[in-house]
Amino acid sequence: MYGEAMNAKRQQPRSVYDAEHEQFRVSFRRFLDSRVVPDYAKWEADGVIPRAMFAEAGSHGFLGMAIDEEFGGGGVDDFRFNAVIAEEIARAGVMSFGINLHNDICVPYFLRYADDEQRRRWLPGLASGELIAAIAMTEPGTGSDLAGITTTAVRDGDDFVINGAKTFISNGMNADLVIVAARTDTDGDRHSGLSLIVVERDTPGFSRGRNLDKIGMHAQDTAELFFADARVPAVNLLGDPGSGFKALVSNLSQERMTIAVASAAAAAHAVELAAVYVSERTAFGRPLSANQNTRFTLADCHVQTEVVRAFVDDCLREHVAGVLSPDRAAMAKLAATEAQGVVVDKCLQMFGGYGYMAEYPISRAYVDARVQRIYGGTSEIMKEIIGKSMGI
Repeated sequence: MYGEAMNAKRQQPRSVYDAEHEQFRVSFRRFLDSRVVPDYAKWEADGVIPRAMFAEAGSHGFLGMAIDEEFGGGGVDDFRFNAVIAEEIARAGVMSFGINLHNDICVPYFLRYADDEQRRRWLPGLASGELIAAIAMTEPGTGSDLAGITTTAVRDGDDFVINGAKTFISNGMNADLVIVAARTDTDGDRHSGLSLIVVERDTPGFSRGRNLDKIGMHAQDTAELFFADARVPAVNLLGDPGSGFKALVSNLSQERMTIAVASAAAAAHAVELAAVYVSERTAFGRPLSANQNTRFTLADCHVQTEVVRAFVDDCLREHVAGVLSPDRAAMAKLAATEAQGVVVDKCLQMFGGYGYMAEYPISRAYVDARVQRIYGGTSEIMKEIIGKSMGI
């Protein structure tokens, strides 16, 4: 009964969303429950989401919502639709379904920096799911240090010749278009000379390494990418030469909001799973929920998720209004991801040995939670950003 009450509460619209967002939520939830959840365990075992699922999501209007209608998109630049998708993916426990990466992180670069010819060439496929996008920033030796990128792109006639390696690239195996951060000028300081170049699937000299074996997010293909004299047409330069660092930094706040929204929703889902379990599971002749410590622990977790979600919602409003500052986005990511880690761990503990069994959704929630504090900027990087904003 407690789980039912929690579900009813979760279904109540929050003030950050309008009726159209909640209608969109119902539609996307049906899509997940009918088309993603039934086969998700197989995709986790395979280590990749079938490409056809991106096309199916696109056919239902769940990709490229901000892409203009003339290119097949929704024509609505409202990040709250993206946030609904992130929340419902977390609710369904299918965190590896990587359309948020495609929608929230990759598509904005095409919308902001693509010229008219590039928009005609790429946007229809990005909206339909025929083209899957990834972004390649991280290198084996750089981690979160974007200014330390060493991959080079040297102009040679009508081409760029790219050399280097990238790692931990989500959607890296599936991707048709990879936005590669490469150094086109080595004479300036560390923050200048970076450019964004779109590398297409069959580019000569471009190869993919392993689909990396991770502790969680198993169905999210995560690749090593290699560039050995990869020749890319110069017309694939995205934005102005040398503007890559500024472009990357400008989109980080939205990336961090996606992670924060997903983490807040995933934490709330873990509380729901635990609430149902302790109400149904008996020990020593009574439900686990009859134990005061169980109720107190769940109450603490519930309060923590509600407080974090209220702050994330506030930051979401600011982002939609175009006034969200980088430090507030960092606060949202830090608070939500750290809370997710604590809450999911406490909720798993209530399942006892069953929580350690992979067949239980709480175990998947536990392993999927860990990366939230790493990608999009580690918790330590978030604290650096917040500290600098405080003048310390």
